[in-house]
Amino acid sequence: MKRRSLLQAAGLAVPLNVINGFNEALALLPSPTSAPTPAALSAEYRTARSLFNQGAHTELIKMLPNLLATAQARADDGGEADYARLAGCYDLATEALAKIGRYSASRITADRSNTYSRLSGSPLVAAASARAFSIVLRHEGRADTAQRVTLSAAAQVEATGLTTPAQAVTFAQMLCTAAYTAAQAGDRDRALEMIGDAERATALLLDQPTGPGHGFNVTPASVTLYKVGVLWSLGDAGAAVHAGRDLRAAQFPTAERRGRLHTDMARAWWQWKKPEQTAHALLAAYHAAPSEVRDRPSIRSIVTDLSKRYPRTSGVRELITATRIRPV
Repeated sequence: MKRRSLLQAAGLAVPLNVINGFNEALALLPSPTSAPTPAALSAEYRTARSLFNQGAHTELIKMLPNLLATAQARADDGGEADYARLAGCYDLATEALAKIGRYSASRITADRSNTYSRLSGSPLVAAASARAFSIVLRHEGRADTAQRVTLSAAAQVEATGLTTPAQAVTFAQMLCTAAYTAAQAGDRDRALEMIGDAERATALLLDQPTGPGHGFNVTPASVTLYKVGVLWSLGDAGAAVHAGRDLRAAQFPTAERRGRLHTDMARAWWQWKKPEQTAHALLAAYHAAPSEVRDRPSIRSIVTDLSKRYPRTSGVRELITATRIRPV
């Protein structure tokens, strides 16, 4: 019981045996449990993406070994479309692992996605891979490298001519990602320039399909949420809160994105030294997507700091009761 409490306090919201099982699969992929047809792989990917969107991280990590095994079995035939699917599966793994703080494993999955995205020959697949890789690089403290990676990928997408909806949507997404990584690298001018470019690019987009298999969903609201992240990353907490003032959960299609809306606003309020607003934003995040608060180490840290420094502030007690996150 004591060991389990210590693991939970350390932020291991996904059980250790599930993490260990995934790490073993990275070392040696299992045989897929069913015939690796494109239809079966697509269905399995949709299920995995749905789990990510719901914030069901434990269930997702459990199914990733078979998803990757199925995608790898398809790619063994060497087709470019199969490489693209495999890269997309590794991107999903990278996003999930980085979100729960398993950065060493996410670096492995990001590297593999980079390899297979190049084999696919598609700049759109390469852009999705670069986006996932940038998440890992930022967590490694290599924001400058992340910035170069995303800018290079954005340039490759732009070079397509943006003649299809998928190219246009992917380019808008990469502008958002590049803006955020530039902000994380402290490159204020470029970050603000690129988020402005993303706003203009998105205004030109009609309601088009997202990039194939990678979950891109670029809307004015999603770009504004990126702008919130850019501004608090640059230290402009008040501007970040102002930018996000009109955002509403209903504008975001998944629980994961609705939770992210509230956690990004909480980060801005926290940076602005507003503990009550921070606590209420985190409560809203928890009600929208509990895992966005419980499973992310950076957000758990804010909850812990609130409980230590502002235990009597409105919303803090309710937050601690809901999340069961305690100071260590």
